[in-house]
Amino acid sequence: MLKRIDREDLDHILQRTTPLWDEVRGRNVFITGGTGFFGCWLLESFIHANDQLQLGARALVLSRAPASFAARAPHLAEHPAVRLLQGDVGAFEFPHGEFPFVIHAATEASAKLNREDPLLMFGTIVAGTRRTLEFARTHGTTRFLLTSSGAVYGRQPARMTHMPEDYVGAPDPMDPGAAYAEGKRAAETLCRLYAHQCGLPATIARGFAFVGPHLPLDAHYAIGNFIRDALQGGPIRVNGDGTPLRSYLYAADLAVWLWTILLKGQACRPYNVGSDRSISIAGLADLVRQVVNPQLEIAVAEPPDPSRPAQRYVPSVERARAELGVRIDIPIEEGIGRTVRWLRLYGEGA
Repeated sequence: MLKRIDREDLDHILQRTTPLWDEVRGRNVFITGGTGFFGCWLLESFIHANDQLQLGARALVLSRAPASFAARAPHLAEHPAVRLLQGDVGAFEFPHGEFPFVIHAATEASAKLNREDPLLMFGTIVAGTRRTLEFARTHGTTRFLLTSSGAVYGRQPARMTHMPEDYVGAPDPMDPGAAYAEGKRAAETLCRLYAHQCGLPATIARGFAFVGPHLPLDAHYAIGNFIRDALQGGPIRVNGDGTPLRSYLYAADLAVWLWTILLKGQACRPYNVGSDRSISIAGLADLVRQVVNPQLEIAVAEPPDPSRPAQRYVPSVERARAELGVRIDIPIEEGIGRTVRWLRLYGEGA
């Protein structure tokens, strides 16, 4: 069963977004992907703001299995400001009414699905985005947010320390493993076309890597796997040589950034969402060890190859900082600590 996000995190989000919420007062928000990592943080922070500021707003959440979601997260599904709509993201029936705000956060970065059925991965992203944009076009939407991905850039050049939004690299279209990345590229193109032909103002958040409660501990996310290994007593296993460089944004900051991009972002001007503080995968494993138990062992699968440049996946976030005023308030050490405390309180399946 999904447990509540800590009040400290919800207050953090509210304090940094309070001036934005007046635009939402008394209005409807439609959310796809409301049961995923992004979706849980968006929905719970919406509920918190709605209650604390007495907004009188309402959220309609698309779900393939509303009854299952209600059983897993009754504190979300049973809130009076929340309704669930049963349907598949690529073919859901349009509800009645106007929805000034639409957040399309469906289609998580599932490495397993991308590997085993890349056609389904690509098709779901494209069809779901098209269907959600068509819904927005016909239901009075004035603000649309697509949660895209830094994967749209393809491999980051070794000499580029931070990837800016105007970098025009791309995944290899002949690589079946690029289905997720190419799907997100197509989703962004659809947003641009709907803006161009239909006047729909779509904002785009290109997400990188994150940590926080509700992050899966058994997927392809290195930080989630490291936290799981550490809480189980180790060793913390590093697949590979530990040299790739990544960066991690805590989920409470993530929610601040996403709400800000939805409500303040410029249409069809993508914003990188993440931390610009790089850390090696081996360094990340050591950081998790220091937070959980400094006595734990770290097992690195391969020795580093000095002749091979380190792979990077680190964004530049200057555009979001300068144009939207967002910042990184919670450093990775504290983010890991908050995640670990939450998991120890509720258990790994929370």
